[in-house]
Amino acid sequence: MTTLSLTARVPARRYLLGAILAAWVLGHALLAGRDTLALGGAELTPLHEGANQAWDTVDDNRNSNPFFLYFFNYVRLILDESVRFVQALISQPSFGRPVPVLGWLGVVALAAAVTYIFGNIRVALLTVAGFVSFGLLGLWAESMDTLALTLTAVAYSLAVGIPLGIWAGLSGRFNRFVTPVLDFMQTMPTFVYLAPLTLFFLIGPASATIATMIYAIPPAIRITAHAIREVSPVTLEASASLGATAAQSLRQVRLPLARRTIVVGVNQTIMAALSMATIAALIDAPGLGKTVLKALQTLDIGAAFNAGLAIVIMAVVLDRATTAASRRVETRRRTGREISAFFRRVEVGGALGIAAVLGYLSYTYVWAAEFPAGADLGSYVRRAADAASLWVQDSLSGFTDALKNVITYGLLNPFESLLAGSPWWLVFAVGVSIAALVGGLRAAITAAVGLAALIGLGLWQDSMVTLASTLVATILVLALGVATGVWIGRSDRADAVLRPVLDAGQTMPAFVYLVPILGLFGPTRFTAIIAAVVFAAPVAIKLVAEGIRGVPPATVEAARSAGSSSWQLIGKVRLPMARASVALAANQGLIYVLSMVVVGGLVGAGALGYDVVAGFSQHQLRGKGLAAGLAIVVLGIVLDRVTRAAQVRTVRLGVIKED
Repeated sequence: MTTLSLTARVPARRYLLGAILAAWVLGHALLAGRDTLALGGAELTPLHEGANQAWDTVDDNRNSNPFFLYFFNYVRLILDESVRFVQALISQPSFGRPVPVLGWLGVVALAAAVTYIFGNIRVALLTVAGFVSFGLLGLWAESMDTLALTLTAVAYSLAVGIPLGIWAGLSGRFNRFVTPVLDFMQTMPTFVYLAPLTLFFLIGPASATIATMIYAIPPAIRITAHAIREVSPVTLEASASLGATAAQSLRQVRLPLARRTIVVGVNQTIMAALSMATIAALIDAPGLGKTVLKALQTLDIGAAFNAGLAIVIMAVVLDRATTAASRRVETRRRTGREISAFFRRVEVGGALGIAAVLGYLSYTYVWAAEFPAGADLGSYVRRAADAASLWVQDSLSGFTDALKNVITYGLLNPFESLLAGSPWWLVFAVGVSIAALVGGLRAAITAAVGLAALIGLGLWQDSMVTLASTLVATILVLALGVATGVWIGRSDRADAVLRPVLDAGQTMPAFVYLVPILGLFGPTRFTAIIAAVVFAAPVAIKLVAEGIRGVPPATVEAARSAGSSSWQLIGKVRLPMARASVALAANQGLIYVLSMVVVGGLVGAGALGYDVVAGFSQHQLRGKGLAAGLAIVVLGIVLDRVTRAAQVRTVRLGVIKED
């Protein structure tokens, strides 16, 4: 009876949802343009003006306030010197020398030794090839500056994130407290806190390091907490029965068993830190980000692509190195096999000895300190990128114009008209009702509070315009994710070919591919949507592919033996059984799209993205820009909570149907 009653409610809820949407369309037709809470680009609410005044007060008292003199200034000094110290070691002339302490040969040798010791020989060879490619691209010093900032930010992020993650894993109360803070840190657009950081810490490495840490700490905390919570209760009970204290259980049981997952957290922290390279360059962060920004200012696609390629290579090397370390830990734990202590000492000593010899050569001789100037392949890469960009713009303009018109007039304009053109109270009621239907009471309360916050921030209509673009981009991401994810999930060859492309899409700075996209589509809302799709689609594709691979082979074979065609297998077996992964792909695609809102504001998207960018660059709009950033966070939290609740309900109903 329970199964029948639960499944019988599904059609009713579907019809009710259709009725709500129909009523919304009718209400829009009758009331379009009324009570839309529109606010002009230069208009400010009292909240925005108050934020501006507070900002000016802080700025005026910077040199007299004791909190600045004895706290912020010392924090800035410590972070600046930390970055400069690492730069002195690997990238910049230092200690009265015309070259760094370790030249290129020493850096390559040390990186290879570390990845060999903690990973394997394959990763060590990949590391050598990756680091040498920085020099071949003509970007050795810039790449080492980026690495110096990344390593410094990651070190501080892990020093803060891992202890807090352990605490969150041990304490449910602290985990519930810290989760909204982490959500805020991950969804707040970086542009929003760049300006306040420069207010407190001035421009330079310190502000860039803190901006990177804000984005990189959450993965360390979340994944470490997850690793601690996932330790088997049976194992913990066994250790307690042997008389282990809580501290002993943590040191000798929880942390060793959670080590592999914690290393995954280190991996994600490094990736998050590296993804900030270009944005941090806006506040004078050293490295490849500056090269990308300078190239974009002159519309030099080749130079931007060359520097972006170096960032991707660095991301791949660091990702593979930490992944190999994680797998080594897991293999050792599962098999219980440890190589002899003597052989391990010889292995480590040999690797470090070779690195020490090559490091000494790089310290002593110029040829081993400065990368050979004649070995420059970067010019060929730049010319090839320029030629490819021109060919695409000349050859595909007809197709791209047609695509832009179809999406703009078929999806974007109707969504924007419905959301931004309807009275605010109608959209409010519809939003809360839909959240209640798809996610339940908690989702409805979250939606109500979030929508009320958008009204309070004075940016209702801009928020609705942004929401329209976000929904359209998410639809495109999900369509691409399902189509490509199914293909990859069913074909190892497709996975091998497309996986590097997906990695590049995730790690290539958005600023690099904005220029060719601008050339194809011009500065429009659609350009921002395409940039968001390029950034978010790889995540959705990977999640769908993992879900397709997770379908039991026995189920697929049973359906095939019953006469199902390939399309029937996909539509009636694989996708229904992977519904949890598809729902998660929709959730993550939505969040990743929303994280690109500010970048979209740079290329004609308008609305909240433009408000944030304007607040970063115009003194009188700083308060409005801050409010716009908070509005983006609110949208992110509401959409995340509602889609997660819908995902849980979808999985639950799927389990009921299977039973």
